[in-house]
Amino acid sequence: MKGIYVLLIEAKNPSRIKVGKLGEVAFSAGLYAYVGSAQNSIEKRVERHLRKLKPCFWHIDYLLSQNGIAVQQVFYKAGRKEEECRIAKSLAAENESLESFGCSDCRCESHLFKLNKNTADLTKLGFVPFAKTSKEETVSLEKQKAH
Repeated sequence: MKGIYVLLIEAKNPSRIKVGKLGEVAFSAGLYAYVGSAQNSIEKRVERHLRKLKPCFWHIDYLLSQNGIAVQQVFYKAGRKEEECRIAKSLAAENESLESFGCSDCRCESHLFKLNKNTADLTKLGFVPFAKTSKEETVSLEKQKAH
């Protein structure tokens, strides 16, 4: 399956993290949204993001490998690579961008956002939530059942 995903990430404490060529980046405590795409296997990409132990390849890997940082929810929607940037611009309009984070292959300001209201209504942007399925923070890419 291919498409666009958004990881909602909780930073429990403020921290400074070395993020590849970006250098040291300051993160305040709170909720963040990271926009990414996978044009081959979104399932494997998301599962990789959720593992703590992995080689750091993307900017997001450096953040997610830290203690006190946890993915709280994953959202998904079908879409081409260009949709990733459209979603990032939409989130940038209402939230704080972390300059140059996750966007070295495009012209966006950022693909990581500190959510101002500690919430993001991604369903209005066409996303569907997916549920975590285990303590190891793996994700099932099956839609959550309505309650």
